[in-house]
Amino acid sequence: MINSYIYNGTVIHKRFKPKEHYFKYKVFSLLINLSELEELDKKISFFSLNRFNIISFYEIDHGARDGSSLADWVKQNLKANNIITENIKIKLLCYPRILGYVFNPLSIFFVYDKDERLISILYEVKNTFGEQHTYVFRVGNEKKLIQNNCSKKFHVSPFIEMDCNYFFRVLNPAEKLSVIIDQYDKEGKILFASQDGIRSDLTSKNLMNSYIKHPLMTFKIISAIHFEAFKLWAKGIKFVKKKLKIKNNITFEG
Repeated sequence: MINSYIYNGTVIHKRFKPKEHYFKYKVFSLLINLSELEELDKKISFFSLNRFNIISFYEIDHGARDGSSLADWVKQNLKANNIITENIKIKLLCYPRILGYVFNPLSIFFVYDKDERLISILYEVKNTFGEQHTYVFRVGNEKKLIQNNCSKKFHVSPFIEMDCNYFFRVLNPAEKLSVIIDQYDKEGKILFASQDGIRSDLTSKNLMNSYIKHPLMTFKIISAIHFEAFKLWAKGIKFVKKKLKIKNNITFEG
């Protein structure tokens, strides 16, 4: 039985200062059990692993981004943060490639122990400059709602300064998906961002239905990012120049 899923829902961004700005888009994401990638490749005719298709998943899009095993990359980083790696299950929440293209502003690795308890969460953040930063957290005890705080260590939006903090609130994915990120500077909340969704089984029928509803979703995401950036610029919000150039960075947050 496949233990990977589709989540159909919405993404919301609301900026509070220096000027208000709001947008909302419909999207679908996949929650992929990494141990099932090859099985999904075989069972779903229009889904491929590391090959072009209507919908596909490429390991080079995540982790070390060199095409190597994502499970091995996660385990390596768990070990570096003194988190157990024996008999674990790793699930990745992300957008798939559609017609060969994807941009994932945020992907989340959920790591479970042999008793299905969530033990770690990795927030993989990308920007439009081809860079990536991953925040690795330990999850203590059995929790439905995961809450994480950390300082911003990675240039994402050209309209928000680096001296900020993130507050993540994430439901352990079940029937419903909920990911909320609040961003603060020293004077208060700057940004609210969220993604929600309703779960369905990852089958050929359900995946095709999601694709038909959002046939150019991944192209829409990158287009929307630039369109919303233009509107922020038009509102007169200060442009923040990127100071550092990186490819992949990782921080262990606890």
